[in-house]
Amino acid sequence: MTDTTPPGATDTTHPADEAAADGAAADEAAADAAAGADASAGRSATRATIHDVAAAAGVSRQTVTRAMNGMYGISAATKERVLAAASALHYRPSRFGRGLVTGGDRQLGLVVNDLRNPYSPELAAAVLGLAAARGWNVMLADVGLAGDSDRAVQALGAQTDVVIGYLGIRAPEWIERLGTVPVVELDPAGEVLRGAVRIDPASAVEDLADHLTATGVRHPVIVDASHTGRPSSRGLLVIDALRRRGHRPEIAIAEASTSEHGAAMAARALERFPAVDAVLAFNDVMALGVLAACRRAGVDVPGRVRVVGVDGLAVGTLVAPTLTTLAVDLGAVAREALDLALGMLAGELPRSGTSVQRTVRHRLLVRESA
Repeated sequence: MTDTTPPGATDTTHPADEAAADGAAADEAAADAAAGADASAGRSATRATIHDVAAAAGVSRQTVTRAMNGMYGISAATKERVLAAASALHYRPSRFGRGLVTGGDRQLGLVVNDLRNPYSPELAAAVLGLAAARGWNVMLADVGLAGDSDRAVQALGAQTDVVIGYLGIRAPEWIERLGTVPVVELDPAGEVLRGAVRIDPASAVEDLADHLTATGVRHPVIVDASHTGRPSSRGLLVIDALRRRGHRPEIAIAEASTSEHGAAMAARALERFPAVDAVLAFNDVMALGVLAACRRAGVDVPGRVRVVGVDGLAVGTLVAPTLTTLAVDLGAVAREALDLALGMLAGELPRSGTSVQRTVRHRLLVRESA
């Protein structure tokens, strides 16, 4: 074995690590050789190999394996040089070779926006349950809370076999960072580049508009959330459905979809629009803030103002009045996403195209608040 170590640095090789690194490096090289280009399946036309990283860093394949897996036997400077070369080449180690070193099982990566929003833990619980039943572990990246979301996504891709989750407007660059990993987007924000599970509220919005009209609502307010200051796609659906039924809804747009923003928007709406008789929030979390604002203002729900959320979170059953909502079956979302991702990994499905796109629809769930 050869290595390049700066003067004054000491590399200590443990016998067990020596054997593991030798074997894993050989398997890594074999896996790299077998991983041919498959552009029609959405894979990168060229893929950096362990040989490329070793050549760029001026070290052996075994040293690359040690650096990528945090093993003994190399100096900090050598490890840093190898990792820098791997990053520059967008190298992703073979999961098979790495599994021999770490003893790891199959890993699924899950990308969420913000674990402080109850939606994310409920989705994660659904994914974890289904993945465990299939013998998979789950690694999670919260890109909303991560200090460096790019690094979080790239690290997730380096340690997992497939990735599912919310990529939003960053999808093109994050998919590029994920390299050859099969990807399934949840509710994609733009053009679908890989697999996708869309979450479609359209039919439930129509049912909600009918329900509100039938219960006598005349002056609805939509509390939306959008970073752009313009109505969200979901908000536009609600606006259109209400207008087609003769309503002229007022619109308040918050910059974030938190309960605090929901409460603030609702308090402002109650002051500005005294005749308001329904508040339709962007999601359940904002709707909880609306309920709090109504309670503080002494406004009866649903007697004077009806309140509606979106998502169907369990927390909506724990408040008084219980929350009417457009519910989505997160178990179905998780199941569709896992089926796609694992099918793509196994080669049973392509990595992109309409055949790896699914849709889960919301449904109106009438409770006490509207």
